[in-house]
Amino acid sequence: MAGKNSNTSPQNFRDSLGTVQEDGKRNWIYPKKVNGKFYKWRTYLSWVLLAILFIGPFIEVNGRPYMLFNIFERKFIIFGAAFWPQDTHLLIFLLLIFFVFIILFTAVFGRVFCGWACPQTLFMEMVFRKIEYWIEGDANQQRKLNSMQWNGEKVRKKVTKMSIFVLISLIISHLVMAYLIGVDQVVEIVSQPPSEHLAGFVGLMAFTGIFLFVFSWFREQACIVVCPYGRLQGVLLDANSINVTYDHVRGEPRAPIRKNKIEKEPKGDCVDCTLCVQVCPTGIDIRNGVQMECVNCTACIDACDEVMLKVDRPTGLIRYASDNSVMQQTQKLITPRVKLYSFLLLVLVGAFVALLATRDDLAATVTRFRGMTYQARDTGDISNLYEVTFINKTFEKQEVKLEPENPAYRLEVVGDQNWTLEEQAKFEGRFFLVKGAEEITAVQEKVTLLLTQNGKVIDKIETNFMGPLAQK
Repeated sequence: MAGKNSNTSPQNFRDSLGTVQEDGKRNWIYPKKVNGKFYKWRTYLSWVLLAILFIGPFIEVNGRPYMLFNIFERKFIIFGAAFWPQDTHLLIFLLLIFFVFIILFTAVFGRVFCGWACPQTLFMEMVFRKIEYWIEGDANQQRKLNSMQWNGEKVRKKVTKMSIFVLISLIISHLVMAYLIGVDQVVEIVSQPPSEHLAGFVGLMAFTGIFLFVFSWFREQACIVVCPYGRLQGVLLDANSINVTYDHVRGEPRAPIRKNKIEKEPKGDCVDCTLCVQVCPTGIDIRNGVQMECVNCTACIDACDEVMLKVDRPTGLIRYASDNSVMQQTQKLITPRVKLYSFLLLVLVGAFVALLATRDDLAATVTRFRGMTYQARDTGDISNLYEVTFINKTFEKQEVKLEPENPAYRLEVVGDQNWTLEEQAKFEGRFFLVKGAEEITAVQEKVTLLLTQNGKVIDKIETNFMGPLAQK
């Protein structure tokens, strides 16, 4: 069995988690190794997805990364397009599109993403679990190994497994850092002593520890306890959603096969072998119906099909199906709810494309220097000090300039007179606005600055100018 817990019984399986024993202790799951067509397809797909995941940070377009999620500098490059803090509204639209797509996909196909494409499942089932099977053996052998006293065999297997787990966790942590700060900076961190890049080194070690903890101990708890996706199924799924489903109409009443015994009452196709429970990585019994813990990994489908072939009964007792297709033998995918989600998704995608097409390539933010009011000069002029931040969202150098719209003001740049923005870079500068004291008519005046890019006015920025009220 996947675990010694009565929580999988039809009477109380929804009252508590299958990974928690009655006394509150962890019910360790030992999923039996599974073979079958779905497992093979998942394996092949995992190779493709893992390859894309590991190649991703190294893909560059015109010398810049194709994907970058630099949360430290608040800079994101998604499919070659750069997003800065000024593009927060665009990122919000991207997140909304992602969430609506997940809702739509789940409403139609259930939690299939979790079992086939989620990074947690890919690494756990297709990398770490396979290594565990290779070193410690199948479920019964692992259970026996963990229950035995420490000896040479146990030490050798555990040390070998954990050494490989640590190595893979290190590789994954470097991969995550490459997505966060870029490949070049990761190479710089690992090629120099830790003291030269202490923050980067600590970050790599922290990520390594987190991944090692998740994949060696926390495991399925990440899907059951941490991830909210399973809990959302209750409001996202309906009777037409396709899930890994047990055909209770055909399978019940379940009963084991007994040789040389004539059954007085008709029995269902389920022979109650419990292999579907033994192979489940989250320790549930799929025959109890759709459950929060199910990640649609299809392990129970492969196990059940193998048994059905052996007992000469049709496969598909556990299969991808909806409740309506089991009960009424009909399947309807395009429901009013699916149409509504599809419409919302199209609207969001259209709005995002329009905003992306009309966004400015260059943005500027002007603020008065903190903690200062105005300065009176010996010449009789009044000046205010400002800070300006430029964001160049293009992949070319840009020459920028600020000019007061009102000729009564004069702008004096502090430091370098030429403001040249490197490609995909942020630039901060300072400048004074100067005005004659006799021309000031209010303690605080509105000032409009013209932002020019390569000699062309592209934006108008408003700020305040403070000064003493002129004496009449």
